[in-house]
Amino acid sequence: MLLNAAVFLAAAVILVPLCKRLGLGAVLGYLLAGLAIGPWGLRLLTDVDSILHFSEFGVVLFLFVVGLELQPSRLWRLRREVFLVGGGQVFLTMMLVAGAALAFGLSGTAALVTGFGLAMSSTAFVLTMLAERKEMGFRYGRLSFAILLFQDLAVIPFLALVPLLAGQGMSGENELWLSVSKVVSALALLVLAGRYLLRPLFRFVATTQLSEVFTAAALLVVIGTALAMDAVGLSMSLGAFLAGVLLADSEYRHELQADIEPFKGLLLGLFFMAVGMSANLGLLLSDPLKVLGLVAGLLAIKAAVLYALGRIAGADNESARALAISTSQGGEFAFVLFGVAAGAGILDAGLKDLLVIVVTLSMTITPPLFALLDRLKQDQEPVYDEIRVAASPVIIAGFGPFGQIVGRLLRVKKIAFTVLERDWQQVDFVRRF
Repeated sequence: MLLNAAVFLAAAVILVPLCKRLGLGAVLGYLLAGLAIGPWGLRLLTDVDSILHFSEFGVVLFLFVVGLELQPSRLWRLRREVFLVGGGQVFLTMMLVAGAALAFGLSGTAALVTGFGLAMSSTAFVLTMLAERKEMGFRYGRLSFAILLFQDLAVIPFLALVPLLAGQGMSGENELWLSVSKVVSALALLVLAGRYLLRPLFRFVATTQLSEVFTAAALLVVIGTALAMDAVGLSMSLGAFLAGVLLADSEYRHELQADIEPFKGLLLGLFFMAVGMSANLGLLLSDPLKVLGLVAGLLAIKAAVLYALGRIAGADNESARALAISTSQGGEFAFVLFGVAAGAGILDAGLKDLLVIVVTLSMTITPPLFALLDRLKQDQEPVYDEIRVAASPVIIAGFGPFGQIVGRLLRVKKIAFTVLERDWQQVDFVRRF
């Protein structure tokens, strides 16, 4: 295990800084590192499936941190973008790709599964690149997030529909209703636990004043939520995201984020390396024109749909173009869906491998496309979202007797302030008043 860890770390330390220096971004560096050490590179590591499965926890941690930054009120304000823009993207892309698949001779069921799988984009890829470029607050960054959130929501019912699409009849229908009831119950329990159990848990742990125990509690919440959601057939990433949203208003939000951040960064890098390792370059070498043509077709269809929806949603030309490039790749969910569909007999093994290499290459091409977009911008002033919140120009560090006097004076003068306080008992005491 230590030898494998050394191989991963060495590949990342060499290639990620190199790609950053060339302006291609850290994500492409991780992909190339995985490709270099994987089965089609130096063959230093070959157990790709196990590594990919383990590294998916990095995506889970990433979405938990994203949830921590989104208060429920802000999430509610995104509902139009989530359901109209996100829903429109999934439906239109699925129909266009399915139509193309039918033209290539696939059956109706296989075409529908292919269309839906390729309509999904990579949450980990897009949000990581937006965060790296500090563009989450841009108009297109918010639209990208809304689309990705709808895709994560759409995954659940479609996975449950796969048995019906495979022609399993009544048992599949019963399984669908059972899955839906499990999902609804699990989400209700998660919301109740988030509101009434998590804060007392962190308050109890905070009394120890041991940072490592608080870190353990934070990891326990993420892992426990992910396992609970996975047990009912729900996306682990979506479960972790909802847990983060439920804690977004908590006074422990900043400490949770600081504790999770190191684990999130390392495991997310491992996930991108595993994606690079999983690329079956044999298919690319045996029929390069076919594979590259399919990748170009996927990117063109998704980019056209995303650009049109961005313009309809009110984005300017620059933002719509950035949205089209940032979210046009395939996503990690396709690996899961195509595997399940192949097991159910909807897709044959050769088609599944071909679709996986198309998705992997589309993810690999996205960072260079982003770099090209930067060249086209020609140093234009970025367009940010307007966030209408009351200004809070004063920070009071410590809210003991002296800090409270300062707070009262500011309150009398109607000057907003933010309080930082390390003692949870003091926070609870002040909240009562």
